[in-house]
Amino acid sequence: MRAHQRPVRVVVAGAGVFGRHHLRVLRELETAGLGTALVAAVEPDPVRAREAAAQFAIPVFAGIEELLAANLNPDAACVAVPTVHHHAVASALLAAGLDLLVEKPLAASLAEADDLIRRAEEKKRILQPGHLERFNPAVLAVEPQLTRPMFFEAHRLSVFTPRSLDVDVVLDLMIHDLDIVLAFARSPVREVRAVGLPILSPKVDIANVRVEFESGCVANFTASRVSTERVRKLRFFAPRQYVSIDYARRDVLVIRIDSAPAGPAPGLSFHKPEVTPAEPLRLEILSFLESVRTRRPPKVTALEGRAALALALDIQSVMAAHAQRAGLADFFRS
Repeated sequence: MRAHQRPVRVVVAGAGVFGRHHLRVLRELETAGLGTALVAAVEPDPVRAREAAAQFAIPVFAGIEELLAANLNPDAACVAVPTVHHHAVASALLAAGLDLLVEKPLAASLAEADDLIRRAEEKKRILQPGHLERFNPAVLAVEPQLTRPMFFEAHRLSVFTPRSLDVDVVLDLMIHDLDIVLAFARSPVREVRAVGLPILSPKVDIANVRVEFESGCVANFTASRVSTERVRKLRFFAPRQYVSIDYARRDVLVIRIDSAPAGPAPGLSFHKPEVTPAEPLRLEILSFLESVRTRRPPKVTALEGRAALALALDIQSVMAAHAQRAGLADFFRS
């Protein structure tokens, strides 16, 4: 931040699990003099509101209307409320002229996502979906290595927690990998096949998906929030190249098939690109703040967030059709 620039004044909507991380990072950036000021939060739950107010020494309001009536003059907001409330909260904040970082998925439906995009364009506001893995140092290290990926294998497994149960495992977990693969494949989707089952919640908790792109690229996705272990991995193959990303360890391995110096048999070369250690959420918020200051489009655009949401909703439809064909109604309960 230049000496003459004032800090970007940011509020956080939602002080649950994700919101508390946003509050923490923003306070850390403020303390480090990196051009932001955490000015308030919104949290309807009185217990979480009191905890956030005490921990971060900021006013915490019960609703968006109370926040805006307080005349704190915020510039931007991080929206970390449940997905079903994204549209209502983001719409009110956009109407007030704030730039927004909205946790994934961008909205609960394409109609809501399109409306938010329209509102942001009309107000000339930044609207960045919170696809955190785009800022994972391992992913950032892989981007320069990309050639022409043709086969992806994604595994995202978590132990069960009573968090984010307003959405199924596709919108909760798999959407991270959908977004990454869409960004890497750079091709329209041709076909989706999917199966999913609810295990410990009324919504799908485990899903397996196969996506074929117009380019011929194929991607397999497995996501579970009822696993006994935590796995966050993406592997993909390109001509004469294999890349393995471990999101959790923030580690990358690239294997290339090279012609051997002598004879026709190919050789393998192993390369571990340098990964710069950093917290993805910190990088994401810093990138958002830079867009707020410069008015340049964010690294992850609202249209990319919409594309990931569209694919996730297509997957849900295919899973529902499969469940009906397979007679799995007994697995699903309201």
